[in-house]
Amino acid sequence: MKKDEVSLKVTQALRQGEGPTKLLDIVLEGVGPGWARASMILTDVMLNGHGNAHGGMLFLLADTTFAYACNSHNVMTVAQAASITFLAPGAAGETILAEASESAIAGRSGVYDVRLTSADGRAVAIFQGISRSLGRPALPELEGVTDDG
Repeated sequence: MKKDEVSLKVTQALRQGEGPTKLLDIVLEGVGPGWARASMILTDVMLNGHGNAHGGMLFLLADTTFAYACNSHNVMTVAQAASITFLAPGAAGETILAEASESAIAGRSGVYDVRLTSADGRAVAIFQGISRSLGRPALPELEGVTDDG
């Protein structure tokens, strides 16, 4: 089994237990070791009082994508800290794409950057997540099964 396949199986297992992913129709666009991509379409119920994407909805998309990326090595990992910088508003009907990438791993901690963009490529937000490994496999049955190193 390839590392990308392990990453996908771990992510699929995470998604089975997630309520917000189903509630907000977050779509998994791709995942592999140290990265993930997901998207969601902003609906009217995701807007704030100004008619823009609610920051909590954007944070949730970024945090979800961060979780997929940091668990993609089949090591159970949780968020230790996270921050977000909002750059541009999102509007109802827009698709927001989140792309997470692993920046650094040191011991049990990891740093991940998540870029949120609109379909036309406009930067909507930048999220940084700090992960903490729990030191055990996310899916024990897949531990050590990769054939590509």
